[in-house]
Amino acid sequence: TTYFDEKNLGALPKGEAKMYGDPIFASMMQAKILCVVYMINLGYDVLFQDVDIVWFKDPLSFFHDESNTAIQNFDIMFQHDGSGQMRYNPLSANSGFYYVRANKKAQYVFTSLLYDGAFVRKCKSHQQVLVQILLEHSSFFGTKVKVFDKVETDMFPGGFHYHQDWDVMHDIVSGKSNAYILHMSWTENKDNKLKFLRQMGEWYVQDQCIGHDYLELVEGGGQVTDGSLINQCCSAEPIFSCHFRDKPSKEPCFNSPCIDKRCRQFWNPMAPEFVAELKAKR
Repeated sequence: TTYFDEKNLGALPKGEAKMYGDPIFASMMQAKILCVVYMINLGYDVLFQDVDIVWFKDPLSFFHDESNTAIQNFDIMFQHDGSGQMRYNPLSANSGFYYVRANKKAQYVFTSLLYDGAFVRKCKSHQQVLVQILLEHSSFFGTKVKVFDKVETDMFPGGFHYHQDWDVMHDIVSGKSNAYILHMSWTENKDNKLKFLRQMGEWYVQDQCIGHDYLELVEGGGQVTDGSLINQCCSAEPIFSCHFRDKPSKEPCFNSPCIDKRCRQFWNPMAPEFVAELKAKR
């Protein structure tokens, strides 16, 4: 179900942000706050996630597991951002993936965030403002906030792991990981996110549907009830392609260029399995 409240959300951009913090990115922040405020004030717990997240297994099963008593008393739980920037310290909570309970303390946190809209606009992101409000409310009102450690836990990896912690990423591509999701944060723009997800084998949108809005895909712009848009745009199998050999990938991308100056290869071409394969080809 898609819901849009024009009276409160106003005019939202039709195009995507070109990079983190640009005017389009900043203008979307208020919408990300409002959608949570609406739901928790209606009495619903909320799992909020950005659209650059893929699921390996249902994360709700983690948050709803009552046998996991260690997390049941927290009001809000966040993925770790991975950043050590001063503006996110000391929590470094990532505002692109979190679970919030519909109680008075959480309602107060997000209502306060909504009222700080001018500050959000100035910071170009609501994450910095949210972290400061979480600190205040945990100190003054006893709001219980949990940020899952980026090293000690492996359930919710993100851009930090994709770009820097390749032990975690090798576990993911080999199927050994306990990860529920992968958040393609820490990535400059939409184009790179798509390429990274494709070479991770986690992309399922057909090329003919990328970069087109609904009216361009559906003749007449009417409602589609027969599933034809799914058949047109969605793939049952992952759409894989190599783009950068110095970024994690499901399969080796030895013949692809590097995107970073350091050019550190994710797959080691001298690993025994690849050397044996090369000898066999000779």
